[in-house]
Amino acid sequence: MDRRPEPGVMAAITATTPITPVLTDVIDAVREIVQRGLAPEPTAHLAGQALRRFLERPGLLTPEQRTGDPERYRQHVLHAEPDGSFSVVALVWLPGQRTPIHDHVSWCVTGVYEGEETERRYLLESDGRRSRLVAIEEVVNPSGAVAAFAPPGDIHRVWNGGTTKAISIHLYGADIAKLGTSIRRTYAEPAEES
Repeated sequence: MDRRPEPGVMAAITATTPITPVLTDVIDAVREIVQRGLAPEPTAHLAGQALRRFLERPGLLTPEQRTGDPERYRQHVLHAEPDGSFSVVALVWLPGQRTPIHDHVSWCVTGVYEGEETERRYLLESDGRRSRLVAIEEVVNPSGAVAAFAPPGDIHRVWNGGTTKAISIHLYGADIAKLGTSIRRTYAEPAEES
C-alpha cells in the first residue's frame, strides 16, 4: 500500500525561527511533559491538554507563520527540540487543500488555531492475505479542537473543506526539521473513495 503522494497534496515546507512569547510558553509546556518519559499515548494526551490552553491566545504565530501556499498546504516548522524529542509545527491550509491518507513517525497532537479542518480516520483491516483501508469516522474539527494519537492507530486524511484559510498547530514526538515530514507512510485510496 506504500505509494508516493499525488502532486499538490504534500506540504510546502518552511523552517521558521521567530518565536513569539506564546509559542515559548507552548514549547515550555510540551518540554515538561516530554521530559517525564511516558509512553507515546499518554504523552500525546497530556501534550494535547497543554496545547488546548494556547489555541485561543492571540500572538501564537507571526504573520509569516500564518502564510499559506496556493499550490499545497504549507508546513512551518516552529521549533524542533535540540535533542530531537519533539517538534512544534504550524500547518496552513487554503480551501480545498488536503493531505494524502497517511500515518505518522511518532505520537502526534493537532490543535485547530483558526478555521476548521475535516479529518477522516481509517482502520487497516487484513484477512491474512491482503489489507484494505476502511473509513471509520469523519469529523469536522473547529477552532479550538484538539486530537491526540499515537501509532499504530493513526491513519487519517485531513483537509480544509471550508471557504477560508485554516491553521493548525501540530506537536510531534520527532524532529520534523530533520525529517522534513511527520508522515511515515501514505496509503492508496480505498476503492469506495476513488
